[in-house]
Amino acid sequence: MPKNKKRNTPHRGGSGGGDGSGAAAAAAAATAGGQHRNVQPFSDEDASIETMSHCSGYSDPSSFAEDGPEVLDEEGTQEDLEYKLKGLIDLTLDKSAKTRQAALEGIKNALASKMLYEFILERRMTLTDSIERCLKKGKSDEQRAAAALASVLCIQLGPGIESEEVLKTLGPVLKKIICDGTANIQTRQTCATCFGVCCFIATDDITELYSTLECLENIFTKSYLKEKDASVICSTPNTVLHISSLLAWTLLLTICPINEVKKKLEMHFHKLPSLLSCDDVNMRIAAGESLALLFELARGMESDFFYEDMESLTQMLKALATDGNKHRAKVDKRKQRSVFRDVLRAVEERDFPTETVKFGPERMYIDCWVKKHTYDTFKEILGSGMQYHLQSNEFLRNVFELGPPVMLDAATLKTMKISRFERHLYNSAAFKARTKARSKCRDKRADVGEFF
Repeated sequence: MPKNKKRNTPHRGGSGGGDGSGAAAAAAAATAGGQHRNVQPFSDEDASIETMSHCSGYSDPSSFAEDGPEVLDEEGTQEDLEYKLKGLIDLTLDKSAKTRQAALEGIKNALASKMLYEFILERRMTLTDSIERCLKKGKSDEQRAAAALASVLCIQLGPGIESEEVLKTLGPVLKKIICDGTANIQTRQTCATCFGVCCFIATDDITELYSTLECLENIFTKSYLKEKDASVICSTPNTVLHISSLLAWTLLLTICPINEVKKKLEMHFHKLPSLLSCDDVNMRIAAGESLALLFELARGMESDFFYEDMESLTQMLKALATDGNKHRAKVDKRKQRSVFRDVLRAVEERDFPTETVKFGPERMYIDCWVKKHTYDTFKEILGSGMQYHLQSNEFLRNVFELGPPVMLDAATLKTMKISRFERHLYNSAAFKARTKARSKCRDKRADVGEFF
């Protein structure tokens, strides 16, 4: 029996000694235990209440997803967190698919919200084996949870022999799922992102990098416009996979040698604009941002870089930046216009609107498309834990050229923290202000209508 199960046993059975009632309770517990031996409580179809109550303390991912590192610091020690994680790692071997999936998600959320390098370093092989087993034998949801955990595992480990071993083990499995036309689309999508991110972090072999690029290319190029007479690319269920593959490919292109970048530019510069005509807004945005990044790379290599079809491309970008088609959703149109205004500026004027990201006492300036794309990729994986990792994760700080982590004393950290109640008050006040502004705007429109 695992150590963590032994530790919880006294809480269920009650105290060992005591009066007759205590003995009766112990006997009842023994009888219940005897009954459970024959039932196999961890089957996929039927899990016993007793077993699931024992697992719930470990397998509830919301405990990590909602509270994050702040609550872990306030309400639990490092030892408590590590004890919970050990239990979750044990549960990745459980017979119940739901329990395994919850355990994978719980570990992923914990690693996304707190740096646990030493703890993970000691257990990386166990975790890698569990991820590989879930990817090979699990169903779609479990595979997606395993791939998401693999990404965060490599982010925790950073570049080095350890992450190379993870990629060496999981890379072939991820590649097989990505190329498997019968696999679930969302699973293939998550695996494509994971494969690209893990390769970005871990690979030190240039041939492995080129192989990954080729694998991703073979996926997203299926969305290219094939018929010369066709004017619009119709989206398919595979479009989400093609988008993730394109974004992962673009990320890897930023770390390729110059000669390889030139080859890829020659191959894709004239075909990639065809994706701008796709009827899926996310594909149009992904293609536009990738084009802006390719222009940035090309001009970084040759300051006088000349693109032959510049006129037709700028016309297409202007149309997307001012798109007013009524058949498209308002939210999609706003998002698209905002992105393509920036893309158009990048292509025509070589300009980028600088963004500022604040985390703790520091701030980072995103001043180019390469940095923006890299930031967006890791933000998608880490979620709300991105700011914490920018402060503490040496790998990410090296990627964004932030230098070594800034050491802060406990008093400074305490003054920087905002309590959950204060956040609630702030959000409530902001909501009231927005509501009041909207009401005033509506009143003005009503007055104008009455006047006319």
